[in-house]
Amino acid sequence: MKKHTNSFLLFFFGLFITTGVVQAQKNKKQPNIVFIAIDDMNDWTGFLGGHPQAITPNLDKLAEKGVNFTNAHCSAPGCSPSRNALLYGIEPFNSGLYPFYEHEIHNDLMNKYTSLPRLLKENGYATYGAGKIHHGLKDDRREWTGYLTDLNTRKVFEEGEGYKVNKKMSFRPTHNPMSEHVDYQVASYGVDILEKKHKKPFFLAVGIVKPHLPFDAPKQFFDALPEEILAPEILETDLSDIPREGKSMRKAGDDRRFRNDDAWEDVRRAYLACISWADYNIGRVITALEESDYADNTVVIVWSDHGFHLGEKMSFKKFTLWEEATRVPFIIYDTRDKKVKYGRTYDEAISLINVYKTVADYANVKTPDYVDGASLKGIVKQPSKILDEPAITSWGKGNYAVRTKDYRYIRYYDGTEELYFHTNDHNEWTNLAKDASYQEKKAELSKYLPKGEAPLVKEYIVKWSVQGEGQEEFKEAPVKKKKKKKKNLK
Repeated sequence: MKKHTNSFLLFFFGLFITTGVVQAQKNKKQPNIVFIAIDDMNDWTGFLGGHPQAITPNLDKLAEKGVNFTNAHCSAPGCSPSRNALLYGIEPFNSGLYPFYEHEIHNDLMNKYTSLPRLLKENGYATYGAGKIHHGLKDDRREWTGYLTDLNTRKVFEEGEGYKVNKKMSFRPTHNPMSEHVDYQVASYGVDILEKKHKKPFFLAVGIVKPHLPFDAPKQFFDALPEEILAPEILETDLSDIPREGKSMRKAGDDRRFRNDDAWEDVRRAYLACISWADYNIGRVITALEESDYADNTVVIVWSDHGFHLGEKMSFKKFTLWEEATRVPFIIYDTRDKKVKYGRTYDEAISLINVYKTVADYANVKTPDYVDGASLKGIVKQPSKILDEPAITSWGKGNYAVRTKDYRYIRYYDGTEELYFHTNDHNEWTNLAKDASYQEKKAELSKYLPKGEAPLVKEYIVKWSVQGEGQEEFKEAPVKKKKKKKKNLK
């Protein structure tokens, strides 16, 4: 009996050792992943050259070390649909998640799809998150090993500084300590995670909220900017060749208000200050990584959910299918690859829909069959490779932009079109859709439009954000103004 007992003990001991070796080998193939999401940052950065006065030293340094995807575009120009596409791995035209949704939708989505953090957690990763990763969803234990939820913030302003319309539309320097800002607390959580000892590979998601509205940031980032802020290039007749649906996406009221208040320079200054503030906090996380035990076994991925208009095409915010709203910062840096040259760029059009499969590829994890996109791991290794598919951006059912290296083609649900040749027209001022000499190119680009469209998901929908086919169903009924009684002057 003792002999059999010893045999069983040896068997289980051997099994334990073998399992440990297999897990260790798998972990060796699974690098740590630092996943930095930025809210509403366009190309106004040093490494993308979108504005000559942008101050982003930390992101510039990271772009030099990794691969700078200079022509990256979101799946949708709004926080909710962009993040849903990236984090669940499915294009809006395949999921039906075209507009914004109330936060409660995530329970349904988590039952239907496997989110990226959840995929990693179910495949051996410890997952940590802070700040804005999903749009609305915070601490779901199906996704996260740990999540920072206790964020305390207050803002102290001085009378007469900056510009303010209301609490959300605020463009002012703050005077309270940095530690009382959300993004500082989010970055601090990331630093804390990087300073800990981890037995398993980890996925650390850091969600930086700025430069999302309100454009409030510590005063020192306002003071670092020049006295005069340069305006972007704007053509006053730019809208003359734009179809009705394209014009309807603009936030024209904001543009008129800023013009009337002579406030555009204040708005742009505040946006640049918020970008510098975001860069500062990202720098804190990257520095902590470089000083940690994980400096040589981590993949860093930095992305923004969409771009932002600062007066171009007489528009403010996002929510259009033009370059300003779709182009985003996107950097991948694999710290394990010591043979690569610095300053690598990839200039072909790329979509953020590829992030899901890219992260899964680095983690050596199989993705669900429904997931869209392709892994960019090979391009990071060798940027001379070209991904054949262009970037597709959706804003409402039937409204799509196709972006290649040289062209942007837009088709709206009503059949109207725009076409821009970026080699000669980076501002997208001249719509070539009706130009006879570009019909062949337009037909070529139109082949990339979705072959099928999922029906719009109507549960939990935010009505104001519905664009494209079927939008009339969701238009709010206009509020009837009470007629004033005429005074009897007799």
